[in-house]
Amino acid sequence: MKKRVFLLTGSPSVGKTTVLLKVAEALKSMGYSVGGMISREVRFCGKRVGFEILDLTNSNHGWLAHVNQPTGPRVGKYRVNLRDLNSVGVEAILKAVEECDVICIDEIGPMELFSERFKETVKRAVDCGKLVVGVIHWKATDRLVEEVKRRDDVEVVDVTFENRNRLQKSVVEKSVEFLKIENRKR
Repeated sequence: MKKRVFLLTGSPSVGKTTVLLKVAEALKSMGYSVGGMISREVRFCGKRVGFEILDLTNSNHGWLAHVNQPTGPRVGKYRVNLRDLNSVGVEAILKAVEECDVICIDEIGPMELFSERFKETVKRAVDCGKLVVGVIHWKATDRLVEEVKRRDDVEVVDVTFENRNRLQKSVVEKSVEFLKIENRKR
């Protein structure tokens, strides 16, 4: 079975989101529509203060978590902003499921897994038959994570400092192979 879900994993700050963004840009440059969400760290005066969520198809953004977030589940020194996760992140993924060739999800991790709506949306994305490129936290434990990793159409890709600069090419090649087969079916 051809792989159509690529999940990038690896230690913190190894470059998983960077690889995902390079794959997304390469596929966009080939004419494929790419949507979904990414999260990226936000620093203030050299210190990480939180994580921002971005919709890849428009300028929508919000906070996934922040050190000054007053409410929400706690992960380390951060509190998760479930409202923004659902209104920005989940909506970005749902829009990609409906309208795009490629669905990006960054990341399936401890913060995001507090949202049942996020988990349902990830399942929907993985089940929809489209290409999914995502990031999965290296220590994420959840029934959804285990189910997704066991699927025959999923490839978990370890990102390391040694391979991160060449992974984009491999993931793009496999993605295009899948997308071309899907286009022939239409």
